[in-house]
Amino acid sequence: MSSYTYDLHVHSCLSPCADNENTPNNLAGMAYLNNIRLMALTDHNSCRNCPAFFEAARRYGIVPVPGMELTTSEDIHVVCLFETLEDALAFNDEVDMHRMRIPNRKDIFGDQLIMNGQDEVIAEEEDFLTNATDISYDEVPELVDRFNGVCYPAHIDREANSVTAILGTVPAEPVYPAAEVHFAGNAADCIRKYGLEGKRIIVSSDAHYLTDLREENQEIEIPDEPYSSALVRKNLIRIIKGEAV
Repeated sequence: MSSYTYDLHVHSCLSPCADNENTPNNLAGMAYLNNIRLMALTDHNSCRNCPAFFEAARRYGIVPVPGMELTTSEDIHVVCLFETLEDALAFNDEVDMHRMRIPNRKDIFGDQLIMNGQDEVIAEEEDFLTNATDISYDEVPELVDRFNGVCYPAHIDREANSVTAILGTVPAEPVYPAAEVHFAGNAADCIRKYGLEGKRIIVSSDAHYLTDLREENQEIEIPDEPYSSALVRKNLIRIIKGEAV
């Protein structure tokens, strides 16, 4: 059992609203400098920079978690995390079939850069990533579970694209095992206001710029013996789900 400082909601240069300096290697390097041991890459509606992030994270000794910030049909953001890169990329292919295809206006929204492990641009996503899919908030948990992942509503303490802002609360159904807050100081108020007793509260940066990554990070205890990054990811997913580890 070890204590892991974490940030489970970070955007790369693939997200149009994120800075182009948020390359996979820069994110891994900043994680190392900020003593973040466990980091999830969660671009908008895409996992395509996760392979490069895995390669970069290995060089810095960071445990990478493949993920996505999914935008539901109601325009609610949901963090989706996966145990393996293969599951994340399969989920990515599934989400691709539910996206609304609108060409990205780089001059307005920004670039959407897909990179390799050396921070070289190998492609650009042509269609705008941040708009809503046709997957409803109610459908997300079952869909993510099909790909051996876990999901929870993002930044419920913020007004933009949160379930609380759009629906006014965190509905009891469907069951999400956790919820994310942007600021740790808001956790107690959110638990009380939205009846989240018994759910795990995740605190993450939602970083769109390298400077958004925090020097003071939350910690989570994860069984990791005999050590492997795969075991850490597996147990992280189980812990967030509330399963015995």
